Amino acid sequence: MTSRVIAIDGAAATGKSTSAAGVAEALGFLYVDSGALYRAVALAVLDARAGDPDSPSAQEAIRGARIGAESRDGAFRVDLDGRDVTNRLRSPEVSHLASVLATRRDVRDKVVDALRRLAQGRSVVVEGRDIATVVFPDAALKVFLVADGPERARRRWAELRALGRDVTLEQVQEDLEARDRRDAGRPIAPLKRHPDAVEVDTTRLTVPEQIDRIVRAYRQRAPGPE
Repeated sequence: MTSRVIAIDGAAATGKSTSAAGVAEALGFLYVDSGALYRAVALAVLDARAGDPDSPSAQEAIRGARIGAESRDGAFRVDLDGRDVTNRLRSPEVSHLASVLATRRDVRDKVVDALRRLAQGRSVVVEGRDIATVVFPDAALKVFLVADGPERARRRWAELRALGRDVTLEQVQEDLEARDRRDAGRPIAPLKRHPDAVEVDTTRLTVPEQIDRIVRAYRQRAPGPE
């Protein structure tokens, strides 16, 4: 079976996860959240109580971490060293450390390798920040999502409030702006649009509209049996 890949990139809160999961469901593909694999590496470092992410113990934890993922019971689940750790990946500590580690070559190489292995012989929708530019440059469809700053901040604020986080809209917008600078300015695999990517502005689109646009683009560019 030949792999079929839909690569969806974009900054935080542009709708990548929601769109990718919906597209995967519509087409019968496997949904893959690349960010969750970076979070799993961060969790390995935290579980090792490594402290400084540049310390020898942290480097050992990164090298030794066995990360994998699969669809179980209709949901994307992430394993670390043979254990399902999906429910531990959204803590503030894991999120912060994952953002720091994602700038490192050794961590990116580990996650890129895991993503490519995961896609072998499968039809997948993978979302992240360098999926089309680095991980799957030959993807059947490349998509780059954008949305204006205030709308992105509102979405992320609503997500965090739903999780019980007491944050202000202003704090969220500042965090997103800092993340944008970090993602676009990092020397390794910076966030940028692939020249062949279809750009979709999600600012005023409903979730079903986002999904429909991507599904139609895929069917136009990659006709044939799914």
